[in-house]
Amino acid sequence: MNVKFLNPFVEAAAEVLEKEVAVTVKRGNLTMQATAMTTDEVTVLINLVGQVQGVVLYCMPFSTGLNMVSQMMGQKFTEFDTLAQSGVSELGNVITGRATIKLSRAGYQSNISPPTMIIGQGIQISTLDFSRIVVPIQTELGNMTVHLALRETPPGMHIGNNVELTSPKDAHQVEG
Repeated sequence: MNVKFLNPFVEAAAEVLEKEVAVTVKRGNLTMQATAMTTDEVTVLINLVGQVQGVVLYCMPFSTGLNMVSQMMGQKFTEFDTLAQSGVSELGNVITGRATIKLSRAGYQSNISPPTMIIGQGIQISTLDFSRIVVPIQTELGNMTVHLALRETPPGMHIGNNVELTSPKDAHQVEG
């Protein structure tokens, strides 16, 4: 993975967590992993398509997710219900959105998918031929790990996610 894709995500995570969750963010030591990732109790998965392609995973224990959602919403959450899930998913969405704005300013246009929430520890997610940079993030509300499996789309490769459809007049019709 190109290291120039790392800083926008690290900066965006710090900015969003400091502003939306009102926490102090400390980044741990980076590591590179090429093997399948094993999920934490809560994992938010967001895909990128465009000039930068791949996947971003935000992983945390239930306690961290509940603490962050409680702080953001101004009310105590004790169960990881649909509202708590939505809050954690949106946190990943906002961080990734802010990072893609930073990538865009550096000349790399990309779009993000809606977040996918994975609940359950020990599920393996393979990023296949994408190595991942793993970024531990520590806050007073708990720890989060960001996995970045991103690469630049090769020149000439289709970077959109559109599928061309034919109209009924173009389709071969069978009369019977």
